[in-house]
Amino acid sequence: MMSVVHRLTAGWLVDHLSFINQCGYEICNSFACPGGVTLNTSATSAEDCHGSSTFVATSSLSSGPARSPEDAIETEGKPAKIRYVFREEFFNISKPHIVAPPGEQLCQGCPEMSLAEKKVNSNREEHQEGTKRGIEDSVTSARKKRKRKCLFNQGELNALEYHSKVRKLIWEGTLHLVQEGLKSGFLHQRTAEPSCRKNNVPVVCGLAELCEMAKQFPAVNEGDHQSVYVLEDETSSPEQDLLSCVTENTSNHAKIIVLMGQKYLVPPKSSFLLSDISCLQPLLNYKKKYDVIVIDPPWENKSVKRSNRYSHLSSWQIKQIPVPSLAAPNCLVVTWVTNRQKHLHFVKDELYPHWSVKTLAEWHWVKITRAGEFVLPLDSLHKKPYEVLVLGRVQGDGKEALRKSEGVLPVPEHKLIVSIPCTLHSHKPPLTAVLAEFIKPDVECLELFARNLQPGWTSWGNEVLKFQHIDYFTLLQKEN
Repeated sequence: MMSVVHRLTAGWLVDHLSFINQCGYEICNSFACPGGVTLNTSATSAEDCHGSSTFVATSSLSSGPARSPEDAIETEGKPAKIRYVFREEFFNISKPHIVAPPGEQLCQGCPEMSLAEKKVNSNREEHQEGTKRGIEDSVTSARKKRKRKCLFNQGELNALEYHSKVRKLIWEGTLHLVQEGLKSGFLHQRTAEPSCRKNNVPVVCGLAELCEMAKQFPAVNEGDHQSVYVLEDETSSPEQDLLSCVTENTSNHAKIIVLMGQKYLVPPKSSFLLSDISCLQPLLNYKKKYDVIVIDPPWENKSVKRSNRYSHLSSWQIKQIPVPSLAAPNCLVVTWVTNRQKHLHFVKDELYPHWSVKTLAEWHWVKITRAGEFVLPLDSLHKKPYEVLVLGRVQGDGKEALRKSEGVLPVPEHKLIVSIPCTLHSHKPPLTAVLAEFIKPDVECLELFARNLQPGWTSWGNEVLKFQHIDYFTLLQKEN
């Protein structure tokens, strides 16, 4: 299962959508009867958040033409497979959010930028953003800016210093990968203005709230309780079972589960734990040691606090994650970091040493449009078209680490992962293919603070099923 479209010295051009659709979202129905197969009707639509309070795993569907996720297939007594694909419109980014001026387009050479020019860019971006928000918001923004006595605060100066060190690597590496993408036809030059049709984002019930509710469940005696729940066809279980142990799909086909009346797709050979940071014990009880741990913390920042859109954790709380108890010797640890220098320094100087992880590299995820343009100007002061990944390895048993590193390439200091980003908030690109050459085959992989599932991975988070909601997918028909 590959998501890499092109691989160059600079890094990889990745097809996120293709990766999702290669995850095996096929449901095999071996219970078909003449005229079709039965449907478990306990599921409700995404608009009904008060449906059944049982957890259901099912691969059965009702008879009728396959046109939407709620429809089914006429099989005339034959076992049937149905296939789901992720909705393509969530990756349909045809033009930049803010267009860079002609001299700063990616296709041009990488220009040097002075501090004065950065201020001009800042004013231009404020004007563009103000136009989008409307006059009232623009005036409010201008009033706030006038209150500032300094051109840049210390945090902004630190960010500018960091950006000046990496911008040439990002610009030139992205340009080479984009050129390959245009040659192969994966990327397409923009020829006309795209439609302004908005994506219909599903109204998904709060998984995080469900995790909070789970704390009110009666305490379970660990000696009497299973540590793993294996999904089977036509079975159901109370939410208490789902929220108190790791759930596995060990089959070669996807499963549909129903939770609080909502349907979610679970890919084959995947496992997950739906809980918040205070209920991590089931993951430790799972008794697996992981060779790769990817972490996407909900970093604390001012905009998150203001929007109250999702919960965040303090640096102290992030340090309490029991990575040393979950990591195998020589485990590769990858942490997503926002562009705030405060967080980057925290990971390298405090968090990794606390976990006995040695920092090896900083990679960058660069976000582009379908035409190969940066989604934001590279020198934007407000938001960058890239995010940082900090890679490191767990230090410990020297002999075991040496054995595990045999035949594995050392992690390079800098690489780019270039992709068209998903329009859904915080849906990160897959790392399975790009990390493959730096780890041994068939290793145990874990994602912390995950919002989606992957085959071959264990995923944990209080929104771990978020992007598995069936309304993010389209149903296709396939018969044996």
